[in-house]
Amino acid sequence: MALYTKDDIVAKARELALMISESNEVDFFKRAEAQINENKKISEMLAQIKSLQKQAVNYQHYGKHEALKQVEAKIEKIQDELDEIPIIQEFQESQVEVNDLLQLVSHTISNKVTNEIITSTGGDLLAGETGSKVKSSSGENCSY
Repeated sequence: MALYTKDDIVAKARELALMISESNEVDFFKRAEAQINENKKISEMLAQIKSLQKQAVNYQHYGKHEALKQVEAKIEKIQDELDEIPIIQEFQESQVEVNDLLQLVSHTISNKVTNEIITSTGGDLLAGETGSKVKSSSGENCSY
């Protein structure tokens, strides 16, 4: 059985990160983002939202609640318009897909490490218990 160092593991993680960054999901995300950045209408709408958000922070700070409500309504209206643009929808979907891929990788690693610990200690995979837990629950190695 080979023992790996932290440096070995980090090197493999970097290799995996490179693979993910070159995946179909990330490629689509980058292309959608580029299309959004090149779209003048979308850029203007995003700039409007940023400007209105700054106003909202000021209104909130100075307790101008009615003005704050009006600005928040404007932000919501522009956001709703943005959400109707197909490339924005595709971009949001691609964000979800990239996040799902990262979650899948994370869960796969976590589950594999857990399962390897259980099996390498003679544990019970179905019960999710390591060998030390199985031995102590069966009465072995217990002093009464």
